[in-house]
Amino acid sequence: MSAAAHGDGLDWIDVAPADDLVGGGHRVYEADGRFVAVYDVGGDLYAIEDVCPHDGNPLADGPVEGLEVICPRHGARFCLRTGAALCPPAYEPVQTFAVERRDGRLRIGIR
Repeated sequence: MSAAAHGDGLDWIDVAPADDLVGGGHRVYEADGRFVAVYDVGGDLYAIEDVCPHDGNPLADGPVEGLEVICPRHGARFCLRTGAALCPPAYEPVQTFAVERRDGRLRIGIR
């Protein structure tokens, strides 16, 4: 789907069937050359870049508590909704992305 058709200025990238991610899980997809971790939390979708700004390693292997993902290497926490770093050793946020289920597909919105 093009950005113009969606009317939001994003490039929507089709990454998987909509049912690829259900029931509180998460998966990592490649979108526009980036690895994006998509989380289903209580039926709501959240997408963040799958890289800890503290050390450059993946975040998606870490546990999720509520709307927070915990870096598996050093324990930094990040808000899935905003990308904010919530505790040291990370101080920089992770990038967030729009994400949706539409027409039976899972899509990530990239600027």
